[in-house]
Amino acid sequence: MYKKYLTKVLGVSLFAGMNGDSIEAMLNCLKPKISCFKKNDYIVTGGDPYESVGILLTGSATVSKENTSGNRIVMTLLNPGDIFGEIVAFSRLMTWPATVQAQETCEVLFLPRGKIVGDCERMCPWHKILVQNFLRIISERAMLLNKKVEYLTIKSMRGKISTYLLEHYNRTGSRKIVLPLNRNELADFLNVSRPSMSREMGKMRDEGIIDFYLATIELLDLEALKLMSD
Repeated sequence: MYKKYLTKVLGVSLFAGMNGDSIEAMLNCLKPKISCFKKNDYIVTGGDPYESVGILLTGSATVSKENTSGNRIVMTLLNPGDIFGEIVAFSRLMTWPATVQAQETCEVLFLPRGKIVGDCERMCPWHKILVQNFLRIISERAMLLNKKVEYLTIKSMRGKISTYLLEHYNRTGSRKIVLPLNRNELADFLNVSRPSMSREMGKMRDEGIIDFYLATIELLDLEALKLMSD
């Protein structure tokens, strides 16, 4: 039943250390649900009952929350192979802490929480590997959240924009960056207003620090960006 999905999950970090046969056996044991969503559909909504861990098989989606003022804050962008809801799996929380929305047509595999956290009746050898991978992923997610907190401590608009662009540059080594988020989502991620961010980016372009067209940004003056990110 799940054989046709093997090529889509082989590279998923949650299944690291497992071969195709082990993954297929695991899926047959866990019996995950696979659902399709259209663009702008809500895959899960914050506050809804939490029952499973999601794996994005195709498409892209955003994870967002609302602050106390009711403003939407984008936490991260999900791409094929990315996992969501993993932090809740081993906690006592019974509801989704955030909302996941499809940015395009998506296919999602949902692993039931009870079968992941509970004891495996069949004593499947892959279950221990799965739990170990979960713990590693949760640790990495905690470090990512620390990075998010760092953005909140940066007071200036330019500092946030510069830090974001330099992180992409350091990760890819390319001065040309294709933003994975649109302007509204980027503003939400940086916790700034969209109009103010657009004005500031326009000023940075006029000063020869960056150039941009649609979703592509070119870093022209790395030294200036580094100074503004400090």
